[in-house]
Amino acid sequence: MLKDFLQNKPLYYDEIDYNRMPKVYERIKSNFKRVKIIHIIGTNGKGTTGRFLATALYKIGFSVGHYTSPHILNFNERIWIDGFDVSDDMLNLSHEKLLNILTKQEADTLSYFEYTTLLAMLIYEDVDYVVLEAGLGGEHDATAVFDNILTLVTPIAKDHEAFLGNSIKEIATTKLNAVQNMAIFAQQADVEVYNVAELLKIKYKKVSFFIDKEDKKKIIEISKELSLAPYLQDNLSLAISALKYLKIDYNSTNLLKSKLFGRLSKVNNNIIIDVGHNTLAAKAILETLNGAKYILIYNSYKDKAYKEILRILKPIIEHVEIIDIAEERIEEKNKLEDTLKELNIVYNSFKDIDKNNKYLVFGSFSVVEKFLKAYDE
Repeated sequence: MLKDFLQNKPLYYDEIDYNRMPKVYERIKSNFKRVKIIHIIGTNGKGTTGRFLATALYKIGFSVGHYTSPHILNFNERIWIDGFDVSDDMLNLSHEKLLNILTKQEADTLSYFEYTTLLAMLIYEDVDYVVLEAGLGGEHDATAVFDNILTLVTPIAKDHEAFLGNSIKEIATTKLNAVQNMAIFAQQADVEVYNVAELLKIKYKKVSFFIDKEDKKKIIEISKELSLAPYLQDNLSLAISALKYLKIDYNSTNLLKSKLFGRLSKVNNNIIIDVGHNTLAAKAILETLNGAKYILIYNSYKDKAYKEILRILKPIIEHVEIIDIAEERIEEKNKLEDTLKELNIVYNSFKDIDKNNKYLVFGSFSVVEKFLKAYDE
């Protein structure tokens, strides 16, 4: 069973073997059918951009796969095909097929993400398009080994510095080295991203090249119907730019059921959840929710800039409730508390929800997962 197999693989590594996935794929690539792949790289917005594009392509009449990560509640969320998360039966059948393709050593040494990327591409062998979302980065990402027809570049900012670099220039270089052919860039907050693209001699166009007056009308219509925050409207624009580049006609109805859960999603009238976990995501939330106050249900990984994130969100924070997460990567509670004291933000431990208060659950997929499981109980 796939579930048991994956439980023996760590989700994260202190060091990454950048040669393992390319070597394994080179040996086994004849087992994979060639499909049209649209690769999505960047720091924020990959998931929603991918879901907007995949849904539109599916509603227009194509068979489509969307590979995204991580998941919130069920692994199946990562492998979406023709409007639905993959079934357990299909996962297990493809898992058995993949084990027969790989050597035992390869199956054992491939990382969680590397193995599941290969698994997804086996499942997607008969689709027309695959919208393939990178995990951490760009050139060394497991998704980068597959030939693609187009790369979409969402906003690039500082995140995962231990693996990607300490400056925008380093991070952008690592990510943009994954571009194989043509790229479409979302609006970038840092001009350095464009400078890197020029240095690397990447063929690219900005979203503004594709979006005309008629598209803007459709974006307003879709955004109103789906109650999209400004940053989600930007992701929608990037997805539509891909359709325009591919010369695929679309209408508003093709995108009306495409919002990805966990991105400024309302659980009910007084609870909003968001899986963002970096400063760019915090700025987008502040822009959307500014003017109101929320109890922030929060925790953070050690490698995240949580002090800056909390500083950004402070104008909308009533107080913070720290939700306990049993993971090695989570910051020690006393260090998080010291940061909250330094920022003069009142805090306590999360216990339950009061229907008379407004809540924002934010701080990674792990935080949202833990909250949803507790809330469901």
